[in-house]
Amino acid sequence: MASNYEYEEGPAASNERESGGESGYDPNIVADSVKSFVVHMYRHIREKNVYEIHQMCETSFQSISERLFKETPWPSVEAIAPYVDNDHVFCLLYREMWFRHLYARLSPTLKQRIDSYDNYCSLFQVVLHGVVNMQLPNQWLWDMVDEFVYQFQSFCQFRAKLKNKTEQEIALLRQHDKAWNVYGVLNFLQALVEKSCIIQILEHDKHGLEQFTATDGYDYSGGSNVLKVLGYFSMVGLLRVHCLLGDYHTALKWLQPIDITQQGVYTSVIGCHIATIYHYGFANLMLRRYLDSVREFNKILLYIFKTKQYHQKSPQYEQLLKKNEQMYALLALCLSLCPQPKLVDDSVSSQLRDKYGEKMMRMLRYDDEAFGIYDELFSYACPKFITPSPPCFEEPLVNYNQDAYRLQLKMFLYEVKQQQLLSGVRTFLKVYSSISLAKLANCMEVDEPTLRTILLTYKHKTHSVDSDGRIISNADIDFYINNDMIYVVESKPAKRYGDFLLRQIAKLDGVINDMDRVKLE
Repeated sequence: MASNYEYEEGPAASNERESGGESGYDPNIVADSVKSFVVHMYRHIREKNVYEIHQMCETSFQSISERLFKETPWPSVEAIAPYVDNDHVFCLLYREMWFRHLYARLSPTLKQRIDSYDNYCSLFQVVLHGVVNMQLPNQWLWDMVDEFVYQFQSFCQFRAKLKNKTEQEIALLRQHDKAWNVYGVLNFLQALVEKSCIIQILEHDKHGLEQFTATDGYDYSGGSNVLKVLGYFSMVGLLRVHCLLGDYHTALKWLQPIDITQQGVYTSVIGCHIATIYHYGFANLMLRRYLDSVREFNKILLYIFKTKQYHQKSPQYEQLLKKNEQMYALLALCLSLCPQPKLVDDSVSSQLRDKYGEKMMRMLRYDDEAFGIYDELFSYACPKFITPSPPCFEEPLVNYNQDAYRLQLKMFLYEVKQQQLLSGVRTFLKVYSSISLAKLANCMEVDEPTLRTILLTYKHKTHSVDSDGRIISNADIDFYINNDMIYVVESKPAKRYGDFLLRQIAKLDGVINDMDRVKLE
């Protein structure tokens, strides 16, 4: 079916190009391919044809954008409305795609940013309070939540750059002070979670009382998947928003209903899968739960390493590569602060050495150069933190868009500074199975009371509180003191024979397939 609207090159197509850009953008001109696109899309949505809707969003929309709207917006919603029976919900969906394309290709004006927020409000109000009888692809529903959070972040950054704002922009910001308000954004995401009852659905799913995960959230009994799946993805959206605000406990709390140790609906959309693990890993890094970060970063990086060639034609491919690089940087930070190389797969470890091997060696020295590298990697890999509060227009107008980032960087580097003394302790503990306090104090050139303080700090910094409130150890080296003697306990992870066996089976399968392809003379 997709071939029906992969448009032929002919006289009509050349006319479209002229209307698309060279003779100036006119929002009221609807090219034949755009007309065909919206008519087909409208029909497929009415028929709940999820496969065709997905093809149109991912392939046709991108191809028309590339050909006709590389540097201009799509036609206005008023121009296409007559071709879709002026359907209110379809027009809201079209505007959602219209603004997403605008943000991706152009630089939106302040008025367009505000209009996009109003459109999301209207769209979510319909989902929350109307009767929605649609099945939409998971990819599109994820894109809605993802773009909603991205545009909120983008607006906060834009608003915080006050120095070069015109008087008209200042007046518009004053007039629309509720646009992209942090409480409004959080309220919509929370309302979608609560109204969808997704937390209860996932709980029932665990006990076999629901088929949400097995059906990837789709409703094959003729119902709608929109509210349920939007509620599901909104939990990931809330994880991301609270990370942007620097509230890591609340961020992880919203993700708790999703079991990220298992396959789920979040893994059905590669962008959602990566965003979930990236923000989960970053939040745990900031809470000193390094082992949780390392385990999940290792799994997702291994997954990307094995599958990224299948996503090369995806519109999300560049974002996938960027997040992949950022997660390697975060993994380097985690392993420098909490050396646990045994938790990292050989393929990931090899990639990590190629990218950051030399820097990780220098980071262990904890001198000024090492702190510079910690600063560099954190700045490259962290989310774009936001200050959600509106500016005070009465005071001199200054840019404050970097304030939140500087605060999080300061907190992170303060944590790194506190780890400085611990590297020396760890070096000695790796050498001895037992050593007296006096001897270790002499080796480290400190007195015994100072050494006790350092050892207590080591205990504190290598332990953290998990999401269930239990105290867990992140250390590969632990110790206890008895009668002024330190006894060292080295943790030895259980050997995972199953993983080794599976890898060898996979290799054997590959060899057999290669042999099957060889034609003997």
